[in-house]
Amino acid sequence: MMMTHQVFGGTDRAQRDVVQSVWRGFRGRCPHCGQGRLFGRFLKVAEACENCGEDMSHHRADDLPAYLVVLIVGHVVVGAFVGAEVMFKLSTWQHLAIWAPLTVAMSLALLQPVKGAVVGLQWALYMHGFGGQHDVIETHPEL
Repeated sequence: MMMTHQVFGGTDRAQRDVVQSVWRGFRGRCPHCGQGRLFGRFLKVAEACENCGEDMSHHRADDLPAYLVVLIVGHVVVGAFVGAEVMFKLSTWQHLAIWAPLTVAMSLALLQPVKGAVVGLQWALYMHGFGGQHDVIETHPEL
């Protein structure tokens, strides 16, 4: 872990290794210690790390993981579909038999790792309560 200090949000905090935190989250591990499980269930982030006690309850991954999975799977499946269409003569049913299950399988396989990576990124950048401060929603920032 990097030990340099940088100012984040007006306070002096130790800089966290973003790549390492994202990789730990991608593997389903605590972004802080890398040992505890990040998920209690398939997509439910654990309240706290079972190893180091890091509080994970305030993460805000929201829809970003699903959007990233759609982006990744869409590019892979559409590219493969177009390549197969050019190389082979397949019927509509054959295409459905190949691409529909592949799309579902890839989406389910990537959703948890991508969500873990997003939580790891939030932890590394002190976002959404990981820095000890609660999010403040400005209803009228122009005032």
